[in-house]
Amino acid sequence: MKQDVIELDGAIGGGQVLRSALSLSMLTGKALRIGNIRARRSRPGLMRQHLTAVQAAAQVCGASVRGAELGSQVLEFEPGPIRGGDYRFSIGTAGSCTLVLQTLLPALLQAPEPSRVTVTGGTHNPLAPPADFLQHSWLPQLRRMGAQVELQLLRHGFVPAGGGELELSVRPSTLQPVHLQERGALLGRRAWALSAGLPEHVAERELRRVGNRLGLSREELQDVQLDEQYGPGNVLLLEFAHEHLTELFCGFAQNGLRAESVADAAIDQAREWLASGAVVAECLADQLLLPMALAGGGSFTTPRLSNHLASNIQVIEAFLPVRFQTRSVAEQVLHVECHSRDR
Repeated sequence: MKQDVIELDGAIGGGQVLRSALSLSMLTGKALRIGNIRARRSRPGLMRQHLTAVQAAAQVCGASVRGAELGSQVLEFEPGPIRGGDYRFSIGTAGSCTLVLQTLLPALLQAPEPSRVTVTGGTHNPLAPPADFLQHSWLPQLRRMGAQVELQLLRHGFVPAGGGELELSVRPSTLQPVHLQERGALLGRRAWALSAGLPEHVAERELRRVGNRLGLSREELQDVQLDEQYGPGNVLLLEFAHEHLTELFCGFAQNGLRAESVADAAIDQAREWLASGAVVAECLADQLLLPMALAGGGSFTTPRLSNHLASNIQVIEAFLPVRFQTRSVAEQVLHVECHSRDR
């Protein structure tokens, strides 16, 4: 490779390290070499959704790529200029559509023309943020920063069948810093259970569990029965809409897992966040780092320095002239601030 190369050890995290590195390589024009991709996972190397993200990124910026194959633990990526336009990508499995879109979105915000990206695969995958998280939690924060972006869920896709479809529309945008130092007033809360091709009592039991443990009223509980063609699949989604942000927590059905346990997974996450006093929950905290770095600043509080948060900071600081400072301000409240490195 002729240009400067950023070398990363993928063992510091999972697929999120690869996604952030691809986004940043496209944005900065710096070549990337990453080894030990997902080395600590039970199935190391590129899986189908990661490979699709690599191929999609390469198409968006005309990159030269080596190592783009299933199971590969080493990837070399030499980007060209970012190009907007209409793109369509198929994962071919129930691998996460949202992770592919999150790889491309930061770069497409800086494309010279608008873009539309359609991805088919899994929209509700237990190893990734569901489409609802992007729609209700992540993208509203990006819009607050100035991003002109819309996401449509065209078809649900659960594990293992896949077949879901998402469409992302992006207009070139400049991001501005956002500081999330308080949640603001609670505007509403709700839980909904998405089910397809499963007995109706599954969703009913999940929602009953939420009502009993969190005190939600019947009006705040919604049973959404999808056509069985989308199944089998089920996810319980729990949303808290505050003045300054919306947080979303989920529990995914799996073989042998009781409906009550599916609900408990989302409830336990929500209760921990609610009790912490921190503004941003663990998943959203990780997802906000790159947009804030591109905006040149921003801050928030979150319950802890998770492995995802720490590894993502390491990747971003390798590419961009920014620095993240973290400090504990109370029990279960970590303050995270991004600023330019010359400060």
